[in-house]
Amino acid sequence: MERYIKKGRFHEVVLKGATDKDLKEISESMGLALSVDEMRRVRNHFKKERRNPTDAELQAIGQAWSEHSCYKSSKALLKEFIFSLKNEQFIANEDAGLMEFDEEHAYAVAIESHNHPSAIEPYGGAATGVGGILRDIACMGAQPIALIDPIFFGPLDKKYEEIPKGVKHPRYIFGGVVAGIRDYGNRMGIPTVGGITHFHDGYTGNPLVNVGCAGIVRKEQIVHSRVGQAGDIFVLAGGRTGRDGIHGVTFASLTLDESSEEESRGAVQLGDPITEEPLFHACFEANEKGLVEGMKDLGGGGLSSCAGEMALDAGLGAEIDLEKVPLKEDDMEPWEIWISESQERMMLAVRPENLEAVLHIFEKWDVLATPIGRVVEGSRILVKYEGEPVIDLDLNFYTAGPVYSREYREPKRHFDEIMPPEPDYEDVFLKLLSHPNISSKAWVIRQYDHQVRASTVKTPMQGIPGHETHGDAAVIKPVEGSWKGLALSTGVAPKVSEIDPYWGAWHAVDEAYRSLVAVGARPHSLSDCLNFGNPEEPERFWEFRESVRALGDAGRELGIPYASGNVSFYNESPAGAIAPTPTVMGAGIMDDIRKSVSTDFKREGSHIYVIGLAGDEMGGSTYYEIAGGSSGRVPKVDPESLKKRGDGILNAMDKELVLAAHDISEGGLAVALAEMCFGGRIGADIGIGPLGEARADIRLFSEAPSRWLIEVPEGKGEEFEAIVPDAVRIGRVGGKHIGISDYEHLLLEVEEEKAYDIWKDALSKIMG
Repeated sequence: MERYIKKGRFHEVVLKGATDKDLKEISESMGLALSVDEMRRVRNHFKKERRNPTDAELQAIGQAWSEHSCYKSSKALLKEFIFSLKNEQFIANEDAGLMEFDEEHAYAVAIESHNHPSAIEPYGGAATGVGGILRDIACMGAQPIALIDPIFFGPLDKKYEEIPKGVKHPRYIFGGVVAGIRDYGNRMGIPTVGGITHFHDGYTGNPLVNVGCAGIVRKEQIVHSRVGQAGDIFVLAGGRTGRDGIHGVTFASLTLDESSEEESRGAVQLGDPITEEPLFHACFEANEKGLVEGMKDLGGGGLSSCAGEMALDAGLGAEIDLEKVPLKEDDMEPWEIWISESQERMMLAVRPENLEAVLHIFEKWDVLATPIGRVVEGSRILVKYEGEPVIDLDLNFYTAGPVYSREYREPKRHFDEIMPPEPDYEDVFLKLLSHPNISSKAWVIRQYDHQVRASTVKTPMQGIPGHETHGDAAVIKPVEGSWKGLALSTGVAPKVSEIDPYWGAWHAVDEAYRSLVAVGARPHSLSDCLNFGNPEEPERFWEFRESVRALGDAGRELGIPYASGNVSFYNESPAGAIAPTPTVMGAGIMDDIRKSVSTDFKREGSHIYVIGLAGDEMGGSTYYEIAGGSSGRVPKVDPESLKKRGDGILNAMDKELVLAAHDISEGGLAVALAEMCFGGRIGADIGIGPLGEARADIRLFSEAPSRWLIEVPEGKGEEFEAIVPDAVRIGRVGGKHIGISDYEHLLLEVEEEKAYDIWKDALSKIMG
């Protein structure tokens, strides 16, 4: 039986009488990525409408019902654990989250993934990830002020013969991703101020490219991602629509395989920051003049997701004239125009009486702006091409999508408990400093302009010029004439999540929290980007469920809302599934940026304090990785201790009792100490005897959470100890060596300059 019947500019797809085998073949041949059950649901819907669907309607439903668009596997859990976490400073969660910054301003935050495109085309995939997150912020009326980039790759030194067929080498992907982030952000003039660069064998076939952004907006200029009223005109602004990005969201909702490189390249969009920059200027000007009723970026799903959602969110319908859409290629089919994810496009809802003024603004900025439709009463969307209907769908059916309660099952896993023999401490210390996840990321950071716009107060690298160290969080001054600051941090713990996804997610929150505290910011909101494998596999979905449960518990225990979030499933390839990777972006508020604190040691003779002791749980630690240890016991987070210690440190900073602060994370106390020495180009001597009774290597290299290393001025120790709980004095700043003792026993003594050279050169030697 003929399943595709030509009808003018579209095909009618005959679903009547289709068997399960037929439905599967239709879904696969059209690239819909819909299951047989979902195709049955579509067939039954059109049976009630007494007709067959068009190819454009099926393509639209495929986009709208993709995992990427409708969160069909994650929505139920997110509602159960996270969506209710709001407070009085929470304003909205649409394309981006909005939180109150001060009486007159809100800040916008969002974090998204662009994983699959970056595996296929690293440069373009990463670049369009940056472009997309910038539009998420801008469509709320907010001016983007800072980018962050948590990125994850396979080992850079992996042998080529170990790379599965159809997979690019991690070094190639890494270089392309960094270049893509660099070029888009730098050309847009938005500073990239922070992030994470992490290497793990599980990311060999499926890198993760998470991109976050923050923006600032006056409260009266907030615009929402919905239309205003019936009669509004849809204005499509920005770049032309082409065949790049077709099936982008359905591609993102499938597992990568050997054929992805060849078959899915067209799903990767083409980014153009030179078009996006004036597009933003025009959108902001129109909004500031009160000419915009609603605004939304054309991201995943393109027009297909944008127009219907904007109308439905206001309880209305839409009519679109598809032939009016400006094209890159004249021979595009209607369904291609409708689902294309070509970049640098925004949709505005404009009152008819304001249309001429809006079009004049876009013409002034030399940006294409075209009226393509209108808002109507009802709840349907009608899409025509030269007067011929190609889509006529009920918006509730079209946009809702299925919601699943997936089966989950804890995997049967066994972790050998192997404690390595006590090491040569100097040898292990230097190996840790050269480890890819610990060594200097200056090779990445220096490619990004992190000071453009002159509002970055604390940059990713801190300390003496030419001898800088890593910072914990960035601090931005977003409002002219105010000393109030916004701090941004990131947290992630894949090695812990691999062992225990619940506590791994807690570790991510803990790291984001303590990094904000380390610069002097009070944690204010969280955003999450949840990167996981195939949700249809019960063991993979258990990992997701445990992580989301932990994020919900963390938000409730700490009293911090989630402003925004993103879920990325199907992060698997011929090389296997990724480690569970919930990435957390933290935002914090500072009343006075002039009191912000950096990580570098400042003064000879000042005191060094550890805040918080470590236990003997070493599962997931970098030390065990390099020393041959193994454990299924991971450190757990005590939220009360985290809050009390954080509050104490912030109070001490307010009283100017803190010269430098650094969170203790990968590599433990030893690495945190070294990094503080590097930024100050100065040595330090500490004794770890007071830090408990565990073996010295455990105390020195534990990655237990909720801990900081603090520099306190000489003579201010007693005052500091009275304010900060769990503070233990362990040494002094000074000299040219990093020395660590356990009571009278010297564990290691290394020249600061020697340690710094090993730390700073490790990554650049690989990448050149």
